[in-house]
Amino acid sequence: MKLLHSLAETSATSLSKLTVTHCRAIKSAHITDTYTATTILNGYTKCRQIGTALKLFDEIPLRDTASWNIMISGYINSGKFQSSWVFLNLMKQHGFCANEYTFGSILKGIASSGLLSLGQQVHCDVVKMGYVRNVYSASALLDMYAKCGKVDDANEVFKRMPERNYVSWNAIIAGYAGKGDVEYCFWLLRAMEKWGVKPDDGTFSPLLTLLNEERFYRLTMQVHAKVEKLGLGCEVKVFNALITAYSQCGNIGSAESVFVGTVNCRDLITWNSMLAAYLEHDEEKEAFKLFLDMERLGLEMDSYTYTSITSGCFEGRHISRGKSLHALIIKRGLENVTIISNALIAMYAKSGTNSMDDALRVFENQDAKDSVSWNSILTGLSQKGWSEIAFERFSKMRVENLEMDEYSFSATLRSCSDLATLRFGQQVHALALKLRSESYKYVSSALILMYSNCGTIEDAWKSFEVSPKDSSISWNSIMFAYAQHGQGKLVLDLFFLMKQREVKLDHITFVAVLTACSHIGLVEEGCLFFKSMEADFGIVPRMEHYACAIDLLGRAGRLEETKELVKRMPFDPDAMVLRTLLGTCRSCGDIEYAIEVASRLLELEPGEHSTYVLLSDMYRQFKRWDKIANIKRLMRERSVVKVPGWSWIEVQNEVHAFNAEDLSHPHCDDIYAKLRELTDEIMFSESGNACELMIFTCDQESVI
Repeated sequence: MKLLHSLAETSATSLSKLTVTHCRAIKSAHITDTYTATTILNGYTKCRQIGTALKLFDEIPLRDTASWNIMISGYINSGKFQSSWVFLNLMKQHGFCANEYTFGSILKGIASSGLLSLGQQVHCDVVKMGYVRNVYSASALLDMYAKCGKVDDANEVFKRMPERNYVSWNAIIAGYAGKGDVEYCFWLLRAMEKWGVKPDDGTFSPLLTLLNEERFYRLTMQVHAKVEKLGLGCEVKVFNALITAYSQCGNIGSAESVFVGTVNCRDLITWNSMLAAYLEHDEEKEAFKLFLDMERLGLEMDSYTYTSITSGCFEGRHISRGKSLHALIIKRGLENVTIISNALIAMYAKSGTNSMDDALRVFENQDAKDSVSWNSILTGLSQKGWSEIAFERFSKMRVENLEMDEYSFSATLRSCSDLATLRFGQQVHALALKLRSESYKYVSSALILMYSNCGTIEDAWKSFEVSPKDSSISWNSIMFAYAQHGQGKLVLDLFFLMKQREVKLDHITFVAVLTACSHIGLVEEGCLFFKSMEADFGIVPRMEHYACAIDLLGRAGRLEETKELVKRMPFDPDAMVLRTLLGTCRSCGDIEYAIEVASRLLELEPGEHSTYVLLSDMYRQFKRWDKIANIKRLMRERSVVKVPGWSWIEVQNEVHAFNAEDLSHPHCDDIYAKLRELTDEIMFSESGNACELMIFTCDQESVI
């Protein structure tokens, strides 16, 4: 009998011992006893042996409510809700009444499945059978409503409970935590203690998920102190949540302190939480060190571990580490785990143009692609300018009837925008309308930019008018569109309208405003916007804002102010800023400063051809032929080749692309014949201007 009790009470009972006990019960004929059979049945369900449990259940001659409850609970804990619901109905058909344990189990399954309508049906049964005042049934009810998103209904159940235990309090706190109601959650915590119910790890874990901003740092420290005071500092769920909370509050040091203090009781989630914290704070070096510690300790890592550490290799300088991780993933046979291969695609796609081939290779080798796989490769291709291949992949999604979402459409529309393929963009727009995806903010934003780049600013405005305007995403897009079309005053009008409607401004908003001021020559206004960013809006200027301000002053010929602005930058200028500054030097004629800027730029990007072209053009302007020769020699030594410019035209739904002296087009003979014909006409009609133009063009070609 003692053995039977241990089997029923311990979920970790080995299956072999359970089988031995079952055999002895059969041999001694005790298996016909309902209590004995039910106890063994409970052991099988806890070992997740549902098939064996069902066979034993069918053999029990006199089943009771407990037998039915054990099977229902077993199916729920095995993730087989539909089977548990069938068993509940069979239980009723056989004349057995559900009790508080039946309702507790079935409501747990409904909560996990999010089936609100079934939960409401069970609620009716709970009321009908008089269990609504039972603490076990009522706690399960409010937990079901909270997890199905009906937190206010959960609160109504909670208020009417005559008796509440820690499960009830934890369920309602978790419900409001999921809703993001910080103030009410902490009011519930105080009320819980006032009613004499001691908080446990299930209380603090959901509370700590709310503390995800810097302003909550002191509150996180107070919760931490209370956790230690209650002796919960060694509870795994609590210190895992503390690591994440401290990280999201901006204090990686406190997160490290919690991690170090848990050396004797860490689980894999603890390691993953600390790994994610390092990566969130751009501490890639520490993240890789932690990953190597996990390797040395022989920890069995999960998909989250690999996807997290892979996300730390997005920068180009970490691509070698990324490839090493890829090799490790292949070695461990995980390359076909979809979530891991998706992370690899994203890593290669964000690591530079040269890595897109690797991203495509991983994508093509995937056995099971999901929507994230397709969206990752579409986004990577569109961001790297591989627009034609992006179109091919999108068309393949259509042919294979794969599900498309807002990310699929926004990435494809970006490719349409890059190539200015209006007809194809309109077709994608029509498809988005058909699938009701045009109202998503990212799709609306991509539509605005696509129409703008294709030259139809009116359609861009129409897309903006029907877009959601609660965030800055669509606003920023239409502001960039008008700035691109030289309508800077409209950009400023939209900026003030955003303020009037209390739409939250972000750093991209100010890039659009500064760009508009630069394009229409509003220098003083642009400088005021730049200065007001941090003072009035709490937005610290980033590298792109300094690049816009430099362009603004440079276009106005105010080179000295530009130099002072560069000196005052709180960080070293990157290639984008230096390239803008070089253009300013060229337009202002300061060749000495231009040489200084160019040398810094060549150190940062020795392989970027556009820098050499810009320098060569500037030297030609000042007739410094010796310097042009040096540039050509430097390009040869560094194997830098000028990337040719491409032109394209869309004819009958097909995009035709060309570059200088291109012979790859199937109709190139006809094209060149027509070109010669047009050239002859130009030479005869405007011989003087035409000659000058051809001489200048030849001069350009001979230098680079």
